[in-house]
Amino acid sequence: MLKTFENRDGWIWYDGQFVEWKQAKTHVINQGLHYASAVFEGERAYNGKIFKSEQHTKRFFKSAETVGIKIPYSETEINNAKDSLIAKMNFKDCYVRPFAWRGSNLMGLSTSKSNVHVSIAVWDDWTTYYKLEDMKEGLNLITSPWKRPPPDSIPFEAKASGPYLICTLSKSFAEEKGYNEALMLDYRGFVAEATSSNIFLIKGDEIHTPIPDCFLNGITRQTVIEMVKDQGFKLIERYIKPEELNDFEEIFLTGTAAEITPVKSIDSFKFTTGDNSITFKFMKDYRKIVTETK
Repeated sequence: MLKTFENRDGWIWYDGQFVEWKQAKTHVINQGLHYASAVFEGERAYNGKIFKSEQHTKRFFKSAETVGIKIPYSETEINNAKDSLIAKMNFKDCYVRPFAWRGSNLMGLSTSKSNVHVSIAVWDDWTTYYKLEDMKEGLNLITSPWKRPPPDSIPFEAKASGPYLICTLSKSFAEEKGYNEALMLDYRGFVAEATSSNIFLIKGDEIHTPIPDCFLNGITRQTVIEMVKDQGFKLIERYIKPEELNDFEEIFLTGTAAEITPVKSIDSFKFTTGDNSITFKFMKDYRKIVTETK
C-alpha cells in the first residue's frame, strides 16, 4: 500500500497529547483549511537533535503572532514536545513540522471566537528534499510567472500557509515544463528566491544574495551567511536583476529541507557544479555544522 502521509504508523503530538498517526484528524470545516489561517515550521533533526530548535520555535510563535493566532502553549512546552516526539518515534535524522491552525469554532473571515489547534509531526523520509542525482548534478530552474508580492500586501516575515500558494503554483509550473525548481522574482522584477529556498550567487570571492524585504529570511540562509563570512568570503546583500545571472559562476539554494543545493541552470544561463566547485565545499561544511552542533 502506498505510504501516503495519511497512511503511516507512529505518533503525532496533537493539542498536548500523543495521538496515533492515523487518528490525528481535524474536521473538514475549519478556518485553517478554508482560509489558510495557519502557520508552521520546517526543522531538521540530526543524530536526534533538532538544529536550532529554539530559534525555529521563536519564529513559529512570531509567525502566529503576526497573523493573529495565539498558540495555547509556551515555547518551552513546544520545544519539549518536539524532543519527546522524536524520542517516541525513535528517529535520529528526521524532518520536524510544528503546525498551528484555527479550528471549527467559527467559519467566515472573523477570528474573534476562533479556537486554535497545534500539532507536531516528524518523518524520516525527507533525508534529501531533492533527488540525490539532481543534487549531485545541480538543479535546473525556470523563472516563474508568479512573483513575490509587495510587503504591504501580505506578512512575508511570517511562515504562514497562505503565501505558499504562490510557491505551489510556481513549483507546479516548473515541473510541468520539465524543470526541478522555479526561480521567483519579486514584485519589482528583482531576483527573490526559489519556491521554498533562499538563493546565493558566487562570483570569485564574493557571494551575493537578495535582500529579504518581501520574502522569508530563512534560518538556513542566516546560518550560511555566518558560515561564508567566517571563511573569508565577501557577503553582499543587494537587489539583483535577472539579467545579471550570467555574471555569476555558481549558484546555490538554501533551506531546512534543501540544506545547500547547487543550481546547474536558470532558464538559458548555465553555472558550474561538481566536486571541485565552491558550492560542493559549502555543502560539506554546512553538513558538518548541523551534525556537530551540540
